[in-house]
Amino acid sequence: MKSYRKELWFETSTRRAFINITPQVEEALRESGIEEGLCLVNAMHITASVYINDDEPGLLADYEDWLEGLAPHEPISGYRHNRTGEDNGDAHLKRQVMGREVVVAVTNGKLDFGPWEQIFYGEFDGRRRKRVLVKIIGE
Repeated sequence: MKSYRKELWFETSTRRAFINITPQVEEALRESGIEEGLCLVNAMHITASVYINDDEPGLLADYEDWLEGLAPHEPISGYRHNRTGEDNGDAHLKRQVMGREVVVAVTNGKLDFGPWEQIFYGEFDGRRRKRVLVKIIGE
């Protein structure tokens, strides 16, 4: 069995963002040479997420509204976590809802997606450099 590891780095100019990272993950899969196996993609920061869904602008806007309704950024004083001097209590909760990682089957050297599935990086406390791990195992 082979194993391949790659880090993807992101630094958004905004506090929140959704970035389709499917092309970068597909490139990592090509680099790995693995034809059959599994591909793990996970956010390596506690205020960011990796998830799978449709790359449709309305859905991305709905995510933004829904997450802000669940865990609004302001008032900052509404989060005990922010008493530590941080202002990102909401980002930790948003990450928890959206998830840390995804695993996608690799079949015939391709990510084995269902219809419309794409991999996204969700940023909830941006404007600084963060990484995503891509780990591929198989033959």
